Amino acid sequence: MKPLRLLLAVALSWFTGAALAAPLPAFSARYQLLKDGSPIGEATMTLSPASGDTWTFTTRSQGTEGLAALMSANIQETSTFRWKSDLPEGLSYDYSMDSAIKQKQRHVRFDWSNNTISVDDKGQHQFAAQPGAIERHTVVLALASGLRDGKRGFDLPVAVRDHIEMQHYAAQGRQRIQVPAGEFDAVHVARTGGNGFEAWFAPDKFPVPVQVEQNDGGELMMKLEGYEAR
Repeated sequence: MKPLRLLLAVALSWFTGAALAAPLPAFSARYQLLKDGSPIGEATMTLSPASGDTWTFTTRSQGTEGLAALMSANIQETSTFRWKSDLPEGLSYDYSMDSAIKQKQRHVRFDWSNNTISVDDKGQHQFAAQPGAIERHTVVLALASGLRDGKRGFDLPVAVRDHIEMQHYAAQGRQRIQVPAGEFDAVHVARTGGNGFEAWFAPDKFPVPVQVEQNDGGELMMKLEGYEAR
């Protein structure tokens, strides 16, 4: 049994070392969800090492108050990716929304052997990949990792429905932010020249945003309630 134990120990050591060497650690973070300032539910973000050099990032959102609770609205987003230097590079993305009146799915697949990206979203779409391409769900990880590395500007190639869209984000300075998890002197990051995406990070405390806002048929907001290293 000794050779087997030695092999397992080496494998475990390699796996743990690979996880620790990543730009961001594994974590689980809980958020309060609000729409137009009113609480509507809760969300959980989870980042975990997977097989080989891949990682899994999942966000689960559930409606618990008001119309969102009445409609039993639930959303799950799952991304797999690998780290390229201090930025993620996409491998797959799955989106599923389930409510009492509507169901929706969206899938993205990155085929790096053929340098193509396939998107299943209101039809099948395929287009050329670009090194470092990600999908929209993984953007917050790219921002969090870059801020920890001292970056203040980001040009991210993001796979949308039928092409690669170069999205630009920039740090806007620091703001005092109050969320259920506490009060933070946070770095405010906003997308420039695009939709109204904004996020606030405390990179010296958490590898996750402490607050996220997006205008999409109303102001949607996530406020950090709790964080746990995994």
